[in-house]
Amino acid sequence: MSLSDYETTLLEGWEDTYKKSQLTLWVLLALKDGHKYMAEIKEFMHEKTNGTMQADDKSMYRALRRFEEADLIAFSERENPTGPKQKIFRLTKTGRSVLSEFVSRNIVDVLFDPDIKKLLL
Repeated sequence: MSLSDYETTLLEGWEDTYKKSQLTLWVLLALKDGHKYMAEIKEFMHEKTNGTMQADDKSMYRALRRFEEADLIAFSERENPTGPKQKIFRLTKTGRSVLSEFVSRNIVDVLFDPDIKKLLL
């Protein structure tokens, strides 16, 4: 299906807003997959969303700091022979609980509903 220029503009605006709101979900999913450096979190998001979800370093650092302050994630530092220490991020118990409940309430219970699934496919 081909979109008009106007429809493309509307879709891109919607996608931009949607992607910004998805950052928390994708960061927490990346860390549920295992401990990661920031670059690995970004790579996970890019790979698992077929390249549609990306965040710049500044946005990622702000988000990671917010998530750490909220006790959703924690980090440890490791020596890096080629530069400054690297932070390795992981989900906390609180992060796992909040992610699990979010996914259940907002994805599984809603998007997997048979009536909604028919509308999406």
